[in-house]
Amino acid sequence: MPLDPRRLAVLRAVADAGGVLAAAKVLHLTPSAVSQHLARLESETGVTLLDRSAAGRSVGLTPAGRLLADHAARLAVVLAEAERDLAALTGHVTGRVVIGAFPTLIQHLVGPAAAAVHAATPHVRVSVRELDPEPALAALRAGGVDLVTTESYRETDRSGLGGTWLLDDPFRVLTPPDWGADLTAAFTRPWVGSPPGTAVHAALGRLSAQHGVDLEREHEVLEYPAAIALVAAGLAAAVVPGLALPDELPPGVRILDAAALGVRRIGVLYRAGRHEPTPAARLVLRAITAKATSSSA
Repeated sequence: MPLDPRRLAVLRAVADAGGVLAAAKVLHLTPSAVSQHLARLESETGVTLLDRSAAGRSVGLTPAGRLLADHAARLAVVLAEAERDLAALTGHVTGRVVIGAFPTLIQHLVGPAAAAVHAATPHVRVSVRELDPEPALAALRAGGVDLVTTESYRETDRSGLGGTWLLDDPFRVLTPPDWGADLTAAFTRPWVGSPPGTAVHAALGRLSAQHGVDLEREHEVLEYPAAIALVAAGLAAAVVPGLALPDELPPGVRILDAAALGVRRIGVLYRAGRHEPTPAARLVLRAITAKATSSSA
C-alpha cells in the first residue's frame, strides 16, 4: 500500500518534538488523532514505528520509525524545493503559512498583514495561532508554525533561526484616576505584575532598579486589557506597551512616561535553512514588515 505523505509528516513531528503529546501541540491535533495517524501508518507498512515499552514516559521511535522519519524529513525538503521552483517559474506563490503571535501583534500587525496577503495573493493561505513565547518557539523549531512574533527580539535565543526586527514598542505607566500624576507616589502603592520571562516583568524590574524601590506586585495578569481594568478599578498601577493601549482609556486613567521602562523589541522569527523560509512565508513576512513600517511612521 502506498505511504501517505500526511502520516509521514505526523511521524516526523513525533520524532522532532520528542513524543506524541508534544507533536499534538505542534500540529494542533489531539493526541488521539496523532496516535490514529501513526496506527494507520503502522498498518500500512506492516512494521512497528513506536517504541511503547517505556510506559509513562515520552514515546520513542523504533529503528523502522526513525528510518521513515528521516525519509519524511527529506520529503519535506523536496516539497519545499518544488514550491520554490514553481514560484520562480510561474511568478505565482502558493501554500499555507502558519503564524504564532501574541494578541497585540495579531490586532495591529499580523491580522492586517494576513488580510493584505489574502487580497493580493489568494493562493496563499495564512493561519494565525495565539501562542505563548516558549510554546511558540518550540512549535517553530519543530515545524508546526512557519513564523513567530516575539516581544523580546534582542534577548531571544535565535540559534538555527533567522529573524527580522519590526519595531520598538515603548512601555507606559498607567495609574488610577485618584492617584495623581506623580510617578514616585505610586511606588508605595500596589502594582500589576506579570509572570517571569514576560516583557512586563522585565520592565518592572528595570523601573525598580532605576529608582531603588521594591514594587508591591499585588496582582498578576497575562493580558493587557485585564491590567487596564485593574487600573481603572483603582486597585493598582500597571505597565502597558503602547500598542496595547486602547483608543480611549477608561475615564480618569493617566498615562505616565517612564524612561527606565524601556521598550518591547518586537520581531519575527523563522527557521533558517537552504529551503526556508518558503516563498509563501517570505511573502507573508514582507507584508508584516511593511505593516510595521507604516505603523511606526
